[in-house]
Formats: sequence, structure tokens, C-alpha cells
Amino acid sequence: MKGLFFLMSAFLLTSCAALPTIQEPTAGQAKKSVACPSPFLTEKTRFIHAIDVQAAGKTKTVMIGVTVADPATRTFSCAIMSTEGMAVFEAVSGKEGVNVTRALPPFDAPDFARNMMDDMELIFLEPAGVVAGKGVFAGGEFVCRRRQERGGWVDVVAGHEGRIQIRRYSECGALERTVNLNGNSRDAYKTIELQSAGLMGYSLMMTLIESEVVRDIPAAQK
Repeated sequence: MKGLFFLMSAFLLTSCAALPTIQEPTAGQAKKSVACPSPFLTEKTRFIHAIDVQAAGKTKTVMIGVTVADPATRTFSCAIMSTEGMAVFEAVSGKEGVNVTRALPPFDAPDFARNMMDDMELIFLEPAGVVAGKGVFAGGEFVCRRRQERGGWVDVVAGHEGRIQIRRYSECGALERTVNLNGNSRDAYKTIELQSAGLMGYSLMMTLIESEVVRDIPAAQK
């Protein structure tokens, strides 16, 4: 019994961690890094990505994902299709929460829709919250840290080659998600790698097939 208590205590301690330290930039670094890194959408956009889901180092599933993201309203519609074109998951997310209209196994698992929409928000939308820190990491990468409105922290990091990394931490500083945007500044979402931390961690590799800005038709013209 004491051994079980020790293991549980050790797990709880390791599930929290100190956030990476943000340092003041040197004079030379400050000149190069004026604004916070911001690869996020500014217009309503539709994306089609090929998605590879990997777990335990092996590709488990290959799918097609269709995402429409609107930064003005912070709303999403998402669909996942098999490579044969069959829709296996469809949902929308907005102020009223997440509404799932189709979810075939295993996409009907508890919390799948909510977690997926949270991941899409992390990838495509500027974090909602105040800037709590700004500077550089020990390796020289420029970072802006935001305190999330719903709790937790988000770091947006500009690497040495201009690549952007987004990290989401829990309230107590444990790393939950890492997003690597491997496109250039004009096409940040060309390749997206999302890694989930934890014992049941997984990774998504999203390769862009096509994207387009969505122009809504005014109600008077419908």
C-alpha cells in the first residue's frame, strides 16, 4: 500500500513542472525581435490536409481533414474523411460549445471532439489571453508567453530559421501539446506536426493539399 502511495505521489509531482525560463534579450536580439511571433489566421480560411496519425512510433491511420476556421468569430467546422472519401467525423465549434453531427468509432470516444477543437484552436488562432512574458529562451529563440483565459499557458516561439513552434502547458506548467509549423512565413500551414505529451501520447502530421480564403455572402445577396 505504501508503494502504491509513493508511485501515485511521484506521478502527481512529475505531472507538474516549471515553465521554461524566459530571459531578457541582448541588444542584438532585441533589434531582430520586435513583435510577438504570429503565424495565426487573419481571415476565414478553408484547409484540406492529409493527416498521418502516429502512436508508438508507427503510423496508425491516414485520413483527410477539412477545416474551416474563422478568427473573427473564433469558430470552426471540422470534418475527417477516410481516404475513400467517407466522412467519419463532422463537428462545429463556437460560443455555444461543440456540436457533433457525425462520429463513427473510434471518433465517438469521450472528449475526442472537444480535444480536437482545442487542438485546431491552438494551431490556427492567436491565443486568447494576456501576454505574461516576452524574451528569449536559453538557446536564443524568441518567445511570447500568454496566460490563457481558461487556465494554463501558451508559448509561441520563433526559431532560428523562422520556423514557428507553439507549446501549450497546463496550469501547473506541464507540457500538453507541441505544434511545429514547418512552412515559411507566407505558408505557415504547409506542414503541421502536433505532438501530444503524456503516457498515451500521439502525433499528427498534417500535409497541406489545398487552402482558400472563404468569402461569406452578405445576407442581402442571398
